[in-house]
Amino acid sequence: MNFDELIDRRGTDCNKWDAMERFTGVSPSDGIPMWVADMDFRAGEFLQDAVRGLLKKANYGYFTGDAKMKEAVAWWMATRHGWDADPSAMMSTYGLGNAIGLCLQAYTEPADEVIIFTPVYHEFTAKVKKSGRKLKESPLVNRDGVYHMDLDTLEAQLSGREKIVLFCSPHNPAGRIWTAAEQKALADFCLRHDLILISDEIHHDLVYPGQKHVPLPVAAPEILPRLIMLTSASKTFNTAGSRLGTVTIPDDRLRAPLAGLIRALDMSPHLLGTVLTEAAYSQAGAEWVDALTQYLDENHKVFLRSVNAIPGLTAMPMQSTYLAWVDFQNTGMEMSEVIDRVKGTARIAPSIGAEFGIGGGNFLRFNIATPRARLEEAVERLQDAFADLQ
Repeated sequence: MNFDELIDRRGTDCNKWDAMERFTGVSPSDGIPMWVADMDFRAGEFLQDAVRGLLKKANYGYFTGDAKMKEAVAWWMATRHGWDADPSAMMSTYGLGNAIGLCLQAYTEPADEVIIFTPVYHEFTAKVKKSGRKLKESPLVNRDGVYHMDLDTLEAQLSGREKIVLFCSPHNPAGRIWTAAEQKALADFCLRHDLILISDEIHHDLVYPGQKHVPLPVAAPEILPRLIMLTSASKTFNTAGSRLGTVTIPDDRLRAPLAGLIRALDMSPHLLGTVLTEAAYSQAGAEWVDALTQYLDENHKVFLRSVNAIPGLTAMPMQSTYLAWVDFQNTGMEMSEVIDRVKGTARIAPSIGAEFGIGGGNFLRFNIATPRARLEEAVERLQDAFADLQ
């Protein structure tokens, strides 16, 4: 578990590196990619062993399915998160983006509205729009550098056409862990207005030492009849290319529409995805995650300390994830100039905050899941790019 190892991912069909110039304008020849939520660490040996086992079988045909994998998912959720997830309530999808799209098709009609709390992971907006549904943004309140939901304001703005709340927990991009009380308040809100609550908890393993994420079914069991849980090993173990996510719907009646849609589309589990997920959700995987979160915690401390030392820049405190959210409002610059300095001068490719919805316009998101030497180079470049402010 040498997270300091510098790996050259260029030329490996790695989207984060090889598509960086096309999407951000920053060349991988001299640029540092800090945009896509993808880690620059070598895969754990337990994952490599799983792939070697698959190669040894020399059989890539039809397979018996994902039952063993679901048992591994249930073990992981119980052991790591205190959530007694039922394997019979689980369905496999081609990643969680696919899961969100399927849920929107199964539970809403084109005129229906989907609530999101912005700024939030930009693909939430993209999925709602691709599905032809109506987006309702509920801006988070930035109080002393920490985001809070404003359910009272949201309640006053309801049209009656809302069907789903799409919730990001822990929060991307701010790394905020929602408390059990906050989640219960959201659950009560959804029950009061007959809303389906979809909780995307893909970052729930990436929690810093001393912090604790509470899954929604544990925080607010009363929401189970209206709850759809989205989880995946892909963010924790960097296996997004295997295209596998798990949708857990505890209530039989609520599960039926999605299960029916998956049957109608003739979707079946992905062989490599099931192999990697089963290997990830193991004791070896747990030990690897514990080491990873220790390393990410140090990275986040280095990044926040260095960025906050630059006048005009403020990085939100992080409790989880490897995605740092930096406010440039107090630089007095237009964001076009900020972006030009970050991309053009520092040669860093971040994610653009405006893409995360209302409240994100003055921010950039930086992926800090990279070897510390590269991270330290990135913050030095940022300090140089904004040297005139110091």
